Amino acid sequence: MTRSTGAGSGTAVVDVPGSGPMVRVENLHRSYGSGAAAVHALRGVSFEVPRGELVALKGRSGSGKTTLLNLVGGLDTADEGRVSVDGTDLAGLGESGLLELRRDRIGFVFQSFGLIPILSAAENVGVPMRLRKADPREREERVGLLLSLVGLADHAAQRPGELSGGQQQRVAIARALANRPSLLIADEPTGQLDAETGLAVMELLRAVVRAEGLTALVATHDAQLLGLADRVLELADGEIVRE
Repeated sequence: MTRSTGAGSGTAVVDVPGSGPMVRVENLHRSYGSGAAAVHALRGVSFEVPRGELVALKGRSGSGKTTLLNLVGGLDTADEGRVSVDGTDLAGLGESGLLELRRDRIGFVFQSFGLIPILSAAENVGVPMRLRKADPREREERVGLLLSLVGLADHAAQRPGELSGGQQQRVAIARALANRPSLLIADEPTGQLDAETGLAVMELLRAVVRAEGLTALVATHDAQLLGLADRVLELADGEIVRE
């Protein structure tokens, strides 16, 4: 559902939260540097991600995948164009609004895992809930549920250094789900894993999208993993060249 706002000759169409596409990207441009040395990372990218879909971003290194994910996740700002997530136009949010969006409505999974070495798997998963000052009992129950969901209930007390790469990425996925986000953003989540482990992690992402009712936007260059997506968007030189 959408509603119209504005007066006079201009009318803006605004998504109502909880309806419409989870992600809407319109004419997105992003460049770094200036003049002849400028790098045009994105050149007029537009697409939508319906709720409940897992959409994969395909493209070689430098095609614009990470830049696009950073813009959708509110980690960077576009030079031109519009990004809305769950009906919220990111351009209308200040830094505190973007922080709240990233904390409460978007989960991030990165290639490098990003776990805190001195914390156990359970403590790592619980970090986002501590930042939100969630009730300790609620936090413990949610952590236990998520570790079971990713198949690591028996590894809750182990630290990242005691886990394999695939297990660490599973902990990172559980952590990304801690605050019940609407959108999961994953940037090359299998990039540091062997083919068999990477496929298992991608299958897990597919499963948690279904189990948690999530929408997911996943960047990957692995052709084997693309078949698990509902839809694939291919980027080249900052443009979508195939869908």
